Amino acid sequence: MVKVTLVKSTIGEVQSVKATIASLGLKKIRSTKTFEDSPELQGKLKKVGHLVKVENV
Repeated sequence: MVKVTLVKSTIGEVQSVKATIASLGLKKIRSTKTFEDSPELQGKLKKVGHLVKVENV
């Protein structure tokens, strides 16, 4: 399990980064979601790693 928290704003980011954050279900700063680890999730996290905090649960 992986816990993902949005820690920085998406203002000024390109549309594809905003769409990736939305696909993770993160809307506001400090919003958190828990996911099963998968290659698809790892690709998304690599793209938006500068905006989120990732923790193993």
